[in-house]
Amino acid sequence: MRDFASCLSQSGVQVAHSSSPSGQSMVQCAYYARLRGKSCRVTVTWTKVAMGQALGIAMDDSSGRCLCKTEIMPWLSAKRKGSKAVEVDGGALDIIWDMSCAKFAAGPEPIEGFYVALIFDLEAILVLGDMRTLGDHKVSLDALPYSPVMVARKEHVYGKKVYSAKARFLDVGQDHHITVECDTSGVKDPSLEIRIGKKRVLQVKRLAWKFRGNQTIYVDGLPVEVLWDVHDWLFGSSNGCAVFLFQSGQSLEKFLLRSGSQDETEHPSHRSGFTLMLHACKVE
Repeated sequence: MRDFASCLSQSGVQVAHSSSPSGQSMVQCAYYARLRGKSCRVTVTWTKVAMGQALGIAMDDSSGRCLCKTEIMPWLSAKRKGSKAVEVDGGALDIIWDMSCAKFAAGPEPIEGFYVALIFDLEAILVLGDMRTLGDHKVSLDALPYSPVMVARKEHVYGKKVYSAKARFLDVGQDHHITVECDTSGVKDPSLEIRIGKKRVLQVKRLAWKFRGNQTIYVDGLPVEVLWDVHDWLFGSSNGCAVFLFQSGQSLEKFLLRSGSQDETEHPSHRSGFTLMLHACKVE
């Protein structure tokens, strides 16, 4: 699977696909943030594998140069709460986390009772979670000119014929429940259906001939480009994987390249879009 940047810049419909990591559940979120007044991308990866769970954090500048990349295992009993210092651009980035009271749904991403914070020179670069105090690290979150914005999300989902996820296509908008439904077991002419909430927004018949494609749908009046690649569902193994891409607004890659020349006081949600990638794997 390609990384976010290559998928966002892809102009065709043949989104890269690969076999699913066996037994692995993964959610990856990319955020627009600022480091020393310059645009950067922070990628947070929540992973659950057979041996436990992990949290990965990476930071890239606007040119795509990796500033730092690290992984921690906060679900080990001795590391549910702690901090880690990483060198970034000649300075120290403090990663602070508290997972001691974290609660989870079905996936590897906590939903409440946790926080993860990235602090650089006493400035909060990114804070995730529902706690406003950072223990012994006294950092004023009110000093931020604006909160970092999630601009992309990649998720591994599993099912027999129904796959679900949530997405917010505008930072100031509402969360939408997305359902992908496709039954390929013993069906002569399978079809694909995508719903936003209870509304069907896309249906593809004769899927064997249209296993790759793209179509524009509208969510809250906003155009959203949908790309799909279900080749492996139809012609691969019984546990094949498909890829779905939902994209609104401009891509993260173009946004980061443009941001240096934009008004720095403008809130990023007014200028960027959102991309959701679903890596949907069949299970028997």
